[in-house]
Amino acid sequence: MQAPETRSNPGGAPQNQDGRPPQSSPMTAGAPPAPTIPVDQAKPKKRSPIPFIILGIIVLVATIFGYSKYSYGQSHITTDNAQVDGNISPVIPKIAGFVTDLRVKENMSVKKGDTLLKLDDRDLIIRVKQAEIALRIAQANSRAAGTGSITTSANTETSKANIESARVRYNKAQQDFKRYDALLTEKSATQQQYDNAKAEVETSKAMLEVAQKQYSATGTTNSTAQDQISIARIQIDQRQSELEFAKLQLSYAIVIAQADGNVNKKNVQLGQYVQAGQSLFSIVQNDDVWVTANLKETQLERLNIGQPVEIEVDAYSGEKFTGRVESISAATGAKFSMLPPDNASGNFVKVVQRVSVRIAVPKDEQHKKLRAGMNVNVAIITKS
Repeated sequence: MQAPETRSNPGGAPQNQDGRPPQSSPMTAGAPPAPTIPVDQAKPKKRSPIPFIILGIIVLVATIFGYSKYSYGQSHITTDNAQVDGNISPVIPKIAGFVTDLRVKENMSVKKGDTLLKLDDRDLIIRVKQAEIALRIAQANSRAAGTGSITTSANTETSKANIESARVRYNKAQQDFKRYDALLTEKSATQQQYDNAKAEVETSKAMLEVAQKQYSATGTTNSTAQDQISIARIQIDQRQSELEFAKLQLSYAIVIAQADGNVNKKNVQLGQYVQAGQSLFSIVQNDDVWVTANLKETQLERLNIGQPVEIEVDAYSGEKFTGRVESISAATGAKFSMLPPDNASGNFVKVVQRVSVRIAVPKDEQHKKLRAGMNVNVAIITKS
């Protein structure tokens, strides 16, 4: 049996070809053990202070940040539930008709009093002419009633004169009858003279009664004539009102701008038939905008009217606007919803309510940049 080949290393220890120390064989079992190489023990490494420094810096920055946020929250009321609001005037025709002239375009700037569109007014012009004719007829009837009243008044005066004449004749006939009655007793007058005197009394009496009745009739006629004059005057007023109404309807055929602003949401075309009360487009009044902030009810304790406000608009990053608290809503937004909550029915879940706060924005160059509906962040300064 051949013994394994060994070799010696610089230290003098024999090794096999694979570098391992040779195994003992029965022939070498009694040989002394090979010397071992001493191994130096590993020295402990020092820990680096950099992680502790970084951790300390983080804690310090967090402390400073937290304290600054706490201090800021003690002097400010903030919310991102806010947006720019403005007046939006709908353009609504007051009469129905076909659009014959359309003078606006989308996003077009208009001034108060500008003509926006015109409706077909031919039938309205005819109604105005009809109302004018009816007014002239009523005025003519009034003049005729006045003339009739004058005639009736003259007849009344004539009847009054006839009564006086008949009364004088009747009185004279009574005196003549008395004289002839005395003369007939003394045989100084004939029976024929007595009968004539008696007949004259009866005739004059009848004529007096007829005159009195005529006077009463003329009085009634005169009252009727005065009533006709009153009716004619009322008809004049009625026709005048109808004429003014017809002219008013004619004026509605021209739709004008009620405020300065920009045209938006135009949904009308030339030649289209529009109904009275139909929304044609809107005019956004960009010269009068404000901010509506919906604050939590727990934020109202330190809120007062007149406090200054810092405003950040999402559309203009890094630019700040100023304002002031103008008014506070008298109720929460939930109370104005279509289905307000009824906490007395069913299970109760407490939800923090929000109250709308109106913030006025000064009218300056920045004011012109704001558009209704823009999202903003507001910070109300409660401590100066």
